[in-house]
Amino acid sequence: MIAVIQRVSEASVTISDKEVSRISDGLLILLGIEEADNNEDIDWLTKKVANLRIFSDEEEKMNLSLLDIGGEVLVVSQFTLHALTKKGNRPSYIRAASPDVAIPLYEAFVKKMESFGRPVFTGEFGADMKVGLVNDGPVTIIIDTKNKQ
Repeated sequence: MIAVIQRVSEASVTISDKEVSRISDGLLILLGIEEADNNEDIDWLTKKVANLRIFSDEEEKMNLSLLDIGGEVLVVSQFTLHALTKKGNRPSYIRAASPDVAIPLYEAFVKKMESFGRPVFTGEFGADMKVGLVNDGPVTIIIDTKNKQ
């Protein structure tokens, strides 16, 4: 499971010219799921994301977590995070999970993020989404659950 985590002052998802989700201060999480991912990855990643100290305290030091600031979360599925680009110019997405594997894991990830007591919004799995954001900082962190060490 790969997550691209962006600290945002606002983010939104639009599908077919209709805004379906919008958040203010918080995290935009682009989530890529592969066939080998499981509930252990979800548990580890959600805990890591919720507690990442990437928000500024009163001294402008990144010392606060999403939970500390009472932030919101927007989770967007993005299979292209698993693109393989070594051969040729057309990326291969063979590592990305098929929808029958990815959808339940995506939904479980969202539910687990909700368990931290913060509002969690989503895009629509598999839809052609337009994601808008104002990256605050900018702060962007990439976490791969296959590299926990």
